[in-house]
Amino acid sequence: MIRGMELRQLRYFIAVADELHFTRAAVRLGIAQPPLSQQIRRLEHDLGVRLLDRTNRRVQLTDVGRAFLTEAKLTLAQADRAVDVARRARTPQAGRIVIGAQGAADVSVFPRLLPRFLKRYPAVDVMLQTPLPPLEQVAMLRDGRIDVGFVRLPVRDPALVVVPILSEALIAALPMRHPLARRRSVTLRELAASTFVMFRRPFAPGNYDIIMGVWRAAGLKPKVLEETMRIQTILSLVAMRRGVSLVPTSAMGLGRQGVVFRPVRPSLPKVGLGVAYNPANTSPVVSALLDIVEAVFRTRVPRSLPRPAGADRKRDENALRST
Repeated sequence: MIRGMELRQLRYFIAVADELHFTRAAVRLGIAQPPLSQQIRRLEHDLGVRLLDRTNRRVQLTDVGRAFLTEAKLTLAQADRAVDVARRARTPQAGRIVIGAQGAADVSVFPRLLPRFLKRYPAVDVMLQTPLPPLEQVAMLRDGRIDVGFVRLPVRDPALVVVPILSEALIAALPMRHPLARRRSVTLRELAASTFVMFRRPFAPGNYDIIMGVWRAAGLKPKVLEETMRIQTILSLVAMRRGVSLVPTSAMGLGRQGVVFRPVRPSLPKVGLGVAYNPANTSPVVSALLDIVEAVFRTRVPRSLPRPAGADRKRDENALRST
């Protein structure tokens, strides 16, 4: 665009071109006629062309003016559309949200959360990135590559808000033809006789540490044969009779053939799943999703980081010193 040209000048020109009368165009625009004439002359000067032929009786478009009118209307239409998109993007009625998650969310979170969110905000584009380990989600939340994460707990990062939303019991996953599959429940000591498959620690350190802590507390050491990143792979290995595993109850919802699930006695510690986001991300779409998280999982998700202990007192002391 020629330096100095303004959208206002295009609007003025279009009004004159439509009315072919400066006075009527000025009334339509709600301005006085002399400033309108000045702006049209300035536009012609900046462009270096004559857009209008003026006489005492009439105003007509030149050939250049007719060509310019078409492009001016297209330019204003695009500018108006850009403004409309920007305004709608301030509300959850439109926009995009990128959600990272571990595999458990496919069963325990998304079926409950996403239909309700999309019913309320059908124009929002939801992108899922899964499975993502907690440490990778933390990095992606910090640098804005994802907007919200669903992570196995515990996860601690001073830049993020992390809130537990549900907890699940650990149960045994067994091959269908395993001798223990006929039992109503099993013990860790009985499981210790079989090889074991589980998550790799970098993928789910909290989950890994809880499970290994369970074995240590029982005075047992599992014979770990395989470690993997996906709950689906764990269940496939169990179905192939490569070993047994301890998995969250949500794994039952994956419907893997060849695998049976049994409670462990005595009952084992639960594993938690949390929602995480970066409070520096002020997107209204993120806030809208967190509202739905609160409603579905009956919890409260703070919209900012808690203030460090003593922060208010230090602020007050600094204010006193400055007086």
